[in-house]
Amino acid sequence: MWFPGWPLTRLRRARHQPTSASARIRPGEKQAEPARKPFVLVEDGGHGLRVAAANASARTLGISAGLGFTDARARCPDLLHEDIDREADRAALERIGDWMVRLSPIVAIDGDDGLMIETTGCDHLHGGEEAMMETVADLLEKNAIPHRLGLASTPGAASALARDWPGHILADGKEASDLAELPISALRLSEEAETLLKRFGLRRIGQLYGIDRKALGRRFQSRAAGDAVLLRLDQALGLRREPLTPLKEAPSHITRLPCPEPLLATEGVQSGLEQLADELCMKLTGLGQGARAFAFHAFRADGEVSSVSVTLARPVRTPKHILRLFSEKLDQIDPGFGIDLLMLEARRTGPMDISAPALSGDLAASDTDPVLLSALADRITAKLGEGTVKVTEAHESHLPEQAERKAGFDGELPAPAIAPPDHGPRPIRLIDPPEEIKVLAEVPDGPPLRFIWRRVPHAVTRADGPERLAPEWWTWTAPPPPSASPEGIDRKWLKPKLDPRADAALIAKIRAELEAADPGEPVSNLPRARDYYRIEDEEGRRFWLFRQGLYEDGRGGAPLWFMHGLFA
Repeated sequence: MWFPGWPLTRLRRARHQPTSASARIRPGEKQAEPARKPFVLVEDGGHGLRVAAANASARTLGISAGLGFTDARARCPDLLHEDIDREADRAALERIGDWMVRLSPIVAIDGDDGLMIETTGCDHLHGGEEAMMETVADLLEKNAIPHRLGLASTPGAASALARDWPGHILADGKEASDLAELPISALRLSEEAETLLKRFGLRRIGQLYGIDRKALGRRFQSRAAGDAVLLRLDQALGLRREPLTPLKEAPSHITRLPCPEPLLATEGVQSGLEQLADELCMKLTGLGQGARAFAFHAFRADGEVSSVSVTLARPVRTPKHILRLFSEKLDQIDPGFGIDLLMLEARRTGPMDISAPALSGDLAASDTDPVLLSALADRITAKLGEGTVKVTEAHESHLPEQAERKAGFDGELPAPAIAPPDHGPRPIRLIDPPEEIKVLAEVPDGPPLRFIWRRVPHAVTRADGPERLAPEWWTWTAPPPPSASPEGIDRKWLKPKLDPRADAALIAKIRAELEAADPGEPVSNLPRARDYYRIEDEEGRRFWLFRQGLYEDGRGGAPLWFMHGLFA
């Protein structure tokens, strides 16, 4: 599928400029355009500003793509011009590709102005290959998109037909004979390679068949250029495979529902979704699978696609549950000027757990029903958005505030974490982040006797501890050294490259040099140990607090105290 003059078409469509010409190009016909002033899109290249695209009025003056802008202005002094927007052209081409998923799930970009669609096994859905091409042509013509179509068993042959023999369907195995009379430009060669072949008198694809392949490769200055010509030739003839890179990953299973008349009401969309869900779930049941994601697409007659999707915690194939999730999002479907095709696709398919439920709660292995829990999580996610439902799972870390982390719910509850035997008791509630407290009576190597937390004084009557937690040096990275640091000294010296025992002298030397570089400022960005205490105040309230840092540890000033948790 080739769109001649695509940058100009994209610009016209973006500015809603009407056109009186038929957008469809039939074999033997030339593209007709309304009379307008000469206009070109220009692009800066290695040889200065050049014409990237020209309208019909400019082409009648001999201005075409590749011509230098200076020469173009010499031929037409009042030539209108704008800079070409390759990113916008690409984005618009991808939107057309998304629209063409209605034909096949495998749609790829072909160059800067074309699409490649793998329609193997899809033509019967449209009444055959000819009827399929006619349907596509009508869709593009209604949306005023100039186009040329070609259908063949290889991507290279299909591209050649679209550009130089539009509307033709190439029979399987007829590539060599039917492509022989086409120009070599149909092989998608570089401009340099095409120019060199023409100098040798090779202007048609068929002329390349009888030439010795090694001799043909030697005609080019570089081996890469010769190999590129042979590669394109082999791909067009089906001698080498040409893989396609789809715009989107092909879904595992899809169901389609063409609409005899364009849908404009939400009720019709709802009815179509119900029919598609029943059909798709029946397919999944036959395969013994379910899906953890579903996407519903409404293809509009104006070339746009309106889509909504839902994700699930566990594989599902129950139409009622799927429809209930989509009911929260169907109002996002915009019918526009009418919907002519509905499609439902299943993603992330996999086997389902079909074990029989327990006869009673007393016989169940767990108090929690994972199926019902997953259904509840699906409904919450559909209403509040992706990533809303999370579970808390254990994480290997010595620091209490990092011993757990949030993770997305995947249908299974995490196993309860079992604290290692060397850990002391943990409170049921952590304060994150820990809140600094003011200690009024401090014992150098013990818990505080009195402290103030949230403006309330507390007197300690009983205490237990300490439980010392050393800093996790394997995860710590210090900030970059200041500009005043001595040359060759990095504040990352506490990483495990140095052994505190074997390299004690070197560590002491570097610390001294660092402190000398910043007089009066201690090395305060180093991690410090924590001493945790369980304490009880005079009113029977129990707290979990810690002292951060040790006296004279060389890693900052005086130790600080923090409240980190509450015991029941």
